[in-house]
Amino acid sequence: MKQRKKQRLSVYLDPDIMAALTDYAARRDHSRSLVAEAAIASFLSPDAAERQEAATTKRLDQIDRRIARMERDTGISVETLAVFIRFWLTTTPPLPEPLQAAAKAQAGSRYDAFVAALGRRMAQGPKLRQEISEDIDQRQL
Repeated sequence: MKQRKKQRLSVYLDPDIMAALTDYAARRDHSRSLVAEAAIASFLSPDAAERQEAATTKRLDQIDRRIARMERDTGISVETLAVFIRFWLTTTPPLPEPLQAAAKAQAGSRYDAFVAALGRRMAQGPKLRQEISEDIDQRQL
């Protein structure tokens, strides 16, 4: 079989692209010409659009899974807060008038302690969403 003679092409590349091409060729122990030829052939191949669509689809699937986790986490947060508020309102009697002033005076320092504890939990974990199984049957809730 007769081998076809390659034709010469001279191109100008952005310095960053040239550096990336040089680095990639060196890591693979190939010539820059061979890497550039393979990249151009891949770009011009008829299945390039299909590969790009597959890559885009894969990325969209990852984004969809992240959004689903965010929706789940938000649902857990809202339900946790609602259950706590309902519990607190049904079990905590109102304070008598003379004690309300003292309670208001302590509210600021208690809130600061709550925010500090929340910050520690968020920084160190585990998160509530990690403690709740993702396998919980939604019909049980």
